[in-house]
Amino acid sequence: MDRYLEFILNHYILSLAIAVVTFLLIQEFFDVIFKRFEAISPLLAVAKMNDHNTIVIDVREAPDFIQGHIENAINAPLSNLSEQMPQLSKYKKNVILLTCQTGTRASAAAKLFANAGFDHILLLTGGMTGWQDEYKLPIKITSKNRVNS
Repeated sequence: MDRYLEFILNHYILSLAIAVVTFLLIQEFFDVIFKRFEAISPLLAVAKMNDHNTIVIDVREAPDFIQGHIENAINAPLSNLSEQMPQLSKYKKNVILLTCQTGTRASAAAKLFANAGFDHILLLTGGMTGWQDEYKLPIKITSKNRVNS
C-alpha cells in the first residue's frame, strides 16, 4: 500500500488524469444505461413522421434553420430552449424527433427534454447533414426568420 501512495505522490498529474478518466467512463456508462432517448436514422425518422404523432424540433439557431429544415419542424434553438420549454410542454405525449446540424446539439437538447418529463424522444443521427447529404431527403427553405410553434 505504501508503494501505491508513493506512486500517487510522485505522479500526481498522472494519478489525477486516471481518476478523471475513470469518473468520465463511469458517468458515460450510467448515461447509456439510463438513457431516455434513442437515435434513429433519417429513413426511420421519415417513417415515424408519417405516424402523425411525431413532432420535429430543430434546435439549430434561426439563421441555420431558415437555410433549410424538415417540413413542419419547430425551431427551438438550444441556446434558449429552457425559455421555450413551457410552450413545448403541450407535446409531452407526442413522439419528439430532435435534430440539429450534425447531432451534437440535439443530444444535449434530448437531456433537457428528458428532464422536463418528455417520454418519447428520438434523435436524428447525422442531423440535417445526414438528412440532406447522405439520404438526399427534402428540406424546406424559409424566406424569413420566423419561429414555428
